[in-house]
Amino acid sequence: MSTGENDTIADETVETPVENSSTNRKQPFPQGFLDTISTGWAERPETLPAPRAQAPYAERRRAAVSAAFPGKRLVIPAGSLKQRSNDTDYVFRAHSAFAHLTGWASDAEPDSVLVFEPTDDGHDVTLYFRERADRTTTEFYADATVGEFWIGPRPSLAGVAADLQLATAHLHEFAPVEGELVLEEDETLTRVVSELRLIKDDFEIAKMRRAVEITAQGFDDIIRELPAAVAHARGERVVEGVFHRRAREDGNGEGYDTIAASGPHACYLHWTRNDGAVVPGDLILVDAGVEADSLYTADITRTLPVSGTFTEVQRRVYETVREAADAALAAAKVGVRFRDVHAAAMAVIAERTAEWGLLPVTAEEALDADKGGQHRRYMVHGTSHHLGIDVHDCAQARREMYYDGILTPGMVFTIEPGLYFQIDDLTVPAELRGIGVRIEDDILMTEDGPVNLSAGIPRTADEVEAWMARLQG
Repeated sequence: MSTGENDTIADETVETPVENSSTNRKQPFPQGFLDTISTGWAERPETLPAPRAQAPYAERRRAAVSAAFPGKRLVIPAGSLKQRSNDTDYVFRAHSAFAHLTGWASDAEPDSVLVFEPTDDGHDVTLYFRERADRTTTEFYADATVGEFWIGPRPSLAGVAADLQLATAHLHEFAPVEGELVLEEDETLTRVVSELRLIKDDFEIAKMRRAVEITAQGFDDIIRELPAAVAHARGERVVEGVFHRRAREDGNGEGYDTIAASGPHACYLHWTRNDGAVVPGDLILVDAGVEADSLYTADITRTLPVSGTFTEVQRRVYETVREAADAALAAAKVGVRFRDVHAAAMAVIAERTAEWGLLPVTAEEALDADKGGQHRRYMVHGTSHHLGIDVHDCAQARREMYYDGILTPGMVFTIEPGLYFQIDDLTVPAELRGIGVRIEDDILMTEDGPVNLSAGIPRTADEVEAWMARLQG
């Protein structure tokens, strides 16, 4: 940090202790500073913003939560800053349920609390957060965590109230009450706000389309920069960095740690070290998604031949995965169980791995729910998960609403089959070892069937080769 040892300073006379400070780094403020720091500043008139587009949607979400808990006080904390090292914190991101119910997104304030106070006919809802401190306070210049001298202007109560169409109050006015239900402490409340996100409204769908759009641009960037990745000893980091730039320039960042897995690393499902070489002749599996400023994220995977063309064996594996993805998409219909999408993909995986002589049983035997599963050695993960403001959205929903749930218009989920033949797996021929392929798309369920939001990103082997040739000239 450019401010070095002076990034946290305080005087013994300062009334409010400086957060995250180290005693041996404090430097005193001279009296002349203390006498003049609050003077000589221009007026800063406040113009109230128009309500943000998400405000009416968030209001309807709060109404649904209110109806589910008559007579109960509900507390939805945004969360606090989390320490990365010593007095350095991770970038703050509000709890997803808090963001969903307030409409406050990447600009949410740490330590904020949304409170539903029960009334005779529902709830009064108030957003408590730390009000901006004016320049007459010690916080303004002495607190590196929240002081505007350090981090820039902070929102006012009136400004946030107008922006979010919510009553606001200073955080100091919030006090816990016995018997209240608190998010992440009360199981029922946590479940309800998670299940509320299973069906996306029009605002959410539009923001997810935007996240996919930026992510597609990030994949274009990666292909253009693949030669630079090949030239670097840690080419996977080059790929990760290229995508990070797009995510930060056009969005809030990545929705999750980018997987840039080249060669045998592609067989590790959550390879995020990204410290390997990108070698011509290998495949590189890139699983990445941009989180938009709204906090809605994409989740896309493409597997690319580093040299620009697939070998015969790579193409065979790749097209099998694509066939499984297409089968899963065809199975996704309104009224179908969510788990049936996975079953459709796995039927293809079992059939093809049996054809290749990799299974000790037939495909039919492998698909037996009780005694089968031999094909799962090569695809251990599920085919789909819900997607939204979390990359694995609605994770606290009940099993009967999620895995055994019924596909309904407004649901957004992934389809992401894969095949992974690890480098030391002796159950497969040598030509397959070290090949890992996954294809992942983001799917919106509509009355007319599934819509692939990421269909504009090339998917077939032929399309991928043409895509790479076009972008690399």
